[in-house]
Amino acid sequence: MSSSFFAYIFRMRYIARWALMRNTRTENVEEHSYEVAVLAHALAVIGQRMYGKAVNPDRVATAALFHDAPEIITGDLPTPIKYFNPAIKTAYDQVEAVAQDKLLGMLPPQLMEAYEPLVRGGDPSVHRYVKAADKLAAWLKCLEERKAGNREFVKAEAETLRALNEMDMEEVTWFLDHMGESFGQTLDELG
Repeated sequence: MSSSFFAYIFRMRYIARWALMRNTRTENVEEHSYEVAVLAHALAVIGQRMYGKAVNPDRVATAALFHDAPEIITGDLPTPIKYFNPAIKTAYDQVEAVAQDKLLGMLPPQLMEAYEPLVRGGDPSVHRYVKAADKLAAWLKCLEERKAGNREFVKAEAETLRALNEMDMEEVTWFLDHMGESFGQTLDELG
């Protein structure tokens, strides 16, 4: 049996993000997934080392790599549309479930069990870190755009930072307090 699962996964690079916004630099789902994986891993390490939480950073990072995999089929539905009202959110969740089924159906049965929690986002404790990293990556994108003089992202940056603070995750607060400022610096300022 030939499997096209990984061929589909590698097509994440063709799915553009932030479709409703003017971007100074286009971002795709593949690079976004990488950034979310790096941030999710960092948040999990912070949770483990700074706050003694029983979290597996490698598991969190792996889940983050696949968190937007269904978008290969659905495309990236912008957040303001996805959460516009409960009916749209419910309908999108159903579309996303069909996309997850399609992707998982491309795997040989022997591999499906290993990839199902990654594609479906199974473990709530892992999902919490991935969701926080996803928001953090969005905030960093907004910050990058604003730094480039793009005022289109000013409101999104403030709303995303507010959403991060409302998550009430000490790992996110620690990251923002100790590492957030450096993302606003130039390469020369980073030294």
